[in-house]
Amino acid sequence: MIGWRKRLLLGVLSAVLGSALLAPPAATAAPPACQDYSVPVLLGLLPQTMHGSLCAPPGATTVQVLVHGGTYSGYYWDFPLQPEVYSYRRAANERGYATFTIDRIGYGQSSRPLSTLLTGVGHASTVHQVIQKLRAGQIGGTPFGKVLLTGHSLGSGTSILEAATYHDVDGVLLTGVTHHLSASALLEVFTSGVYPAALDPKFGLAYEGYYTTVPGKRRDLFYGPHDDPAVIARDEQLKEPVSLTEVADLTTLAFTAPASLNITAPVLIANGTDDALFCQGLLASDCASAANLKAQEAPYYSPAACLRTFVLPGSGHNIALTPDTARFRAAALDWADTFVGTDADKRPLPPAAC
Repeated sequence: MIGWRKRLLLGVLSAVLGSALLAPPAATAAPPACQDYSVPVLLGLLPQTMHGSLCAPPGATTVQVLVHGGTYSGYYWDFPLQPEVYSYRRAANERGYATFTIDRIGYGQSSRPLSTLLTGVGHASTVHQVIQKLRAGQIGGTPFGKVLLTGHSLGSGTSILEAATYHDVDGVLLTGVTHHLSASALLEVFTSGVYPAALDPKFGLAYEGYYTTVPGKRRDLFYGPHDDPAVIARDEQLKEPVSLTEVADLTTLAFTAPASLNITAPVLIANGTDDALFCQGLLASDCASAANLKAQEAPYYSPAACLRTFVLPGSGHNIALTPDTARFRAAALDWADTFVGTDADKRPLPPAAC
């Protein structure tokens, strides 16, 4: 016969174990609700639609507008392979930022006009229209009080022109860009890196006038020596066309001319040390350290931009698609928290921040 002490002990253990088994799982943050939108915009006088995906954590008041580069679409910021590693969009949402990941006009699910109608100025205008609609609550039904414009490569050029022209954003995050293009990389791009999209098996004659990367060249142009071959292969499958008029316009107005001097919002520039387009080769920027990069870029920005820089060792042009990209995301989102913030109030610059 079991004594009363043993019966009591067994009863207590049974109650404890039973309550543990029946207890609900620990609460976890709900993933943000994501919704696709086709936003009407004007490219000059031509009606177009810009596709975007709005992902908003509950109560988010700040939205990051994610602007991809040439031969990409919104997938660059929300990469479909190992999103826990490569999705900047997901990381931004986890920090409390809403994101609106766009396909610029001519890309992805957005309108695709004649390639010669696409310019940097036109892209800046259409992104500006989207920003105004986000602020007014015309996309998703909730007005956003603060906007952080986040660009990559030609998308950074678009972001420079937008912020310098319209002054309607609270911060500008630029990646894969400086004011010193590599002459040797440009030579490679235009002699062996791109060709007419109509010749590419993925696109065909419907893309007459557009260009895209030659199969197998994305590794050399966009990636570092340690990047994942599976990422590069998936990128090759997803690649998009690009307009050469857009490239020429953005190269001249955003990458060479000092339009960025007119930006009045805080700016962070983030590059990889092995970025072939901007940090390697003849006439390229010195991306050996954040301090070196800042020294070269500072003359192109006003004191109001409070320029900060970040350099990711070993990363190529695609700083969001390198295995070590978590370091970039942490630096970018820490900067965003300091200079923009997820709260509804205007964020004052920290003392002696600039």
